[in-house]
Amino acid sequence: MTLLALPVATAAQARRQLATAIRPDRRGAVLAMLLLVATTVSGLVVPPVLGRLVDVAQAGGPRTYLTAPLVVLAVAVVGQGLFAALGLAMLTRVGEGALARLRESVLDRALGLPQERLEQGGTGDLVSRVGDDVDRVSDALRQGFPEFLFSGLTVALTIVGLGVLDWRFALAGLAAVPFQVMAGRLYVKVSPPLYAAARRAEGERSQQLVETLGGLRTVQALLLGPRHLDRVAVRSEAARRAHLHAVDRSAWFFCRIHLGELTGTAAVLVAGAVLVGNGSATLGEATAAALYFIRLFDPISALLTLLDEVQSATASLARLAGVAMLEEPEPEGAPAPAAPVLRLRDVRFSYLEGDEVLHGVDLDVAAGEHVAVVGSSGAGKTTLAALVAGIHTPSGGTIEIGGSSVAALGREELARHVTLVSQEVHVFAGTVADDLRLARPDATDDDLAAALGVVDALGWARALPDGLATRVGSGGATLTPVQAQQLALARLVLRGADVAVLDEATAEAGSAGARVLESGMRRALEGRTALLVAHRLTTAAEADRVVVLEQGRVVEVGPPAELAAGDGPYARLWAAWSASR
Repeated sequence: MTLLALPVATAAQARRQLATAIRPDRRGAVLAMLLLVATTVSGLVVPPVLGRLVDVAQAGGPRTYLTAPLVVLAVAVVGQGLFAALGLAMLTRVGEGALARLRESVLDRALGLPQERLEQGGTGDLVSRVGDDVDRVSDALRQGFPEFLFSGLTVALTIVGLGVLDWRFALAGLAAVPFQVMAGRLYVKVSPPLYAAARRAEGERSQQLVETLGGLRTVQALLLGPRHLDRVAVRSEAARRAHLHAVDRSAWFFCRIHLGELTGTAAVLVAGAVLVGNGSATLGEATAAALYFIRLFDPISALLTLLDEVQSATASLARLAGVAMLEEPEPEGAPAPAAPVLRLRDVRFSYLEGDEVLHGVDLDVAAGEHVAVVGSSGAGKTTLAALVAGIHTPSGGTIEIGGSSVAALGREELARHVTLVSQEVHVFAGTVADDLRLARPDATDDDLAAALGVVDALGWARALPDGLATRVGSGGATLTPVQAQQLALARLVLRGADVAVLDEATAEAGSAGARVLESGMRRALEGRTALLVAHRLTTAAEADRVVVLEQGRVVEVGPPAELAAGDGPYARLWAAWSASR
């Protein structure tokens, strides 16, 4: 399957996205900049003061001449430390806020996109972006960017200090610039494609891991483990090689940096010897110039070294911004459904172009009617449920609820009228009450208890250590598959949607658990229109009608008892099901 990759923003677009994230705290950003400037200025005082001490020592004056320079030196050192601590703290706070807003923007846009668009890009790519890429941008905002900014200010203001001391010292120091510019330009030119390739390789590796782990049972059952391990190994090796290629380029980059430092230091020392020799400068000034230039080693190295982290973070930021800039489809604004009535006409769907999964499905579900969809694996049952729930968009044909097109209603309006409960239920981290209130945030404790009572879950929920205040999900109490599905059914009750789509909601519960769920499901569906993808034919037997799908086509429709008594596809399925019980 060829994936339609999620977009990657340009560098300019990524910067605008970051600026948007920083904008709410722009005053804090300005204050942080001022504090870092104060830090750098305080540090610039140190070399000339030390040079002054050298001149005083050389002149052999009284010790009292040392008092003023030493006091200035102490104030400068203390001020530099204080300003640096405050500035970095403020910059970190601004960065954390920007990162949080950027992460929320990406997740909000990802959650607002149609699931089929995300699936076209590969879930592994999305996981890599909101995982690895967020981590890289986070590290850059917390450490790399503050250090990069501080180093840049230090270099700029130190060069100004050298010029103020004597322009010839500044000129001598410029001997290092060609080496550093050459290294920086080469690295900036070469590294972005390398890091972009590394990010892509990581996304492909994540995609393969997701595919392997997501189908683990099938992989184990068909003894496909070695084949999938080989695929993971190939993509992991590709990611490793991509990173090593970037590291190899970094090694040449550092060689040029050190050559520039050696050349610049030699030029400043030679200039100092000449100027002191002809009386144009004092020994203290030459000392201060040398200290100024040596003081540039760390910030220049940090600037050039951080290009590595900046390029990596920029590549990650562009991938995040690419998701954040995706356009959400605008609903056409269809009127609210007039009644909970489903109408499907000539519905077709393809995951891949030219390879239809559903072929012209026609179906009507009356208000309050429960229709079960059955068929062999791969018949298109889950796909049909996803289309009715609005997760996918039909390739052809129409799906209407109460006369309004599902595609035209929009996600929010559709969610008010249709609720999907799948067999893969997620228990969200938080309390049981929090988990239930996802369906209706304003629900009272009595509302929650009533919903749990409908699906036979109130007893075990109250028996938890803290009742409905017990934490479940990641880091909390573990719920059984039956209990997790009961929570999902309780959310269906709380949501109050007129139409329910249940995709094999009892498939993972086992025989005893399925009976419990079927009982709760019957009560939860009372008064609602329901489309039930039935894995267990006991669910289909209690429906008003059964629709049999085979290879994406409706091959039989009718009351379950009538179909079971006949000699069609459903009768054969029922006979096989009954014989296996």
